Amino acid sequence: MSKMIATREAYGVALKELGERNKDVVVLDADLSKSTKTNVFGKAIPDRFINVGIAEQNLMGVAAGLAAAGKIPFASTFAMFAAGRAFEQVRNSICYPRLNVKIAATHAGITVGEDGATHQALEDLCLMRSLPNMTVIVPADAAETRRVVDFAAEYDGPVYIRLGRAGVPELFGESYEFQLGKAVQLADGKDVTIIACGLMVSPARTAAEWLIEAGYSARVLNMATIKPLDIESIVAAVRDTGAVVTCEEHSIIGGLGGAVAEAMAEHAPAPLERVGVKDTFGESGTPAALLQKYHLTVDDIVAAVKRAVIRKKG
Repeated sequence: MSKMIATREAYGVALKELGERNKDVVVLDADLSKSTKTNVFGKAIPDRFINVGIAEQNLMGVAAGLAAAGKIPFASTFAMFAAGRAFEQVRNSICYPRLNVKIAATHAGITVGEDGATHQALEDLCLMRSLPNMTVIVPADAAETRRVVDFAAEYDGPVYIRLGRAGVPELFGESYEFQLGKAVQLADGKDVTIIACGLMVSPARTAAEWLIEAGYSARVLNMATIKPLDIESIVAAVRDTGAVVTCEEHSIIGGLGGAVAEAMAEHAPAPLERVGVKDTFGESGTPAALLQKYHLTVDDIVAAVKRAVIRKKG
């Protein structure tokens, strides 16, 4: 089994390396630097690290000011606070003037675990992708996270990077190259296409392997970019396989599943099943128990694929 590394861990290391190369990078945190892993940057480059305290709205305002002054600010806190508490500041101070702020939000989804519903952001992708000028990315593993951090620093404009607390398997090697708005195919198949992001990419790939024994051939796409969405790959998937299953550690409303549903409705109607949290809040528990309770397991993906194929056959 590959080594389990949380995307927040990879973010911390990548941020430090980026800061050592690029003197314009400034990192801000809202008193959670040990958890978000921005403390790695802070210890190495303290003169470009700012802890604004427990003041997430101010975090975004200060980041906006630094961007207006020509710096490349990375603002980090938990996804619940970055997208929820500071939404107005992200909207009006960052996206409206299209300032060059990078929001790296950790502890997204139900695998925050024991912290419970108040800290389990299941709506952040919906909020962030609804904002004009915002780019939304959900890395699937450590290697992709490192590439996304480098990409964000070079990209001119607001970027929301969704990161997790729990360890995830390594999927990509050091040679991996991230391309904005381009899905990465991890397996090919003819019966159905599984489109996943973040923590759910590895289970999606495992589900495709399990499905072979049951006589199903599944294409697997890592859709790291939620906005701009790779509509071309979605249309090709429908044309080639005739059915789609989306997988995300987020509400099925407004996230990856919602984005794919919109694209399919406009460009390529076909049976669609969405694996994700079904319009409910989370609760306290271990990540593994929560993934099972909220139906975000390999078994749930397999079941969704079978439903989609049945629907396709009519």
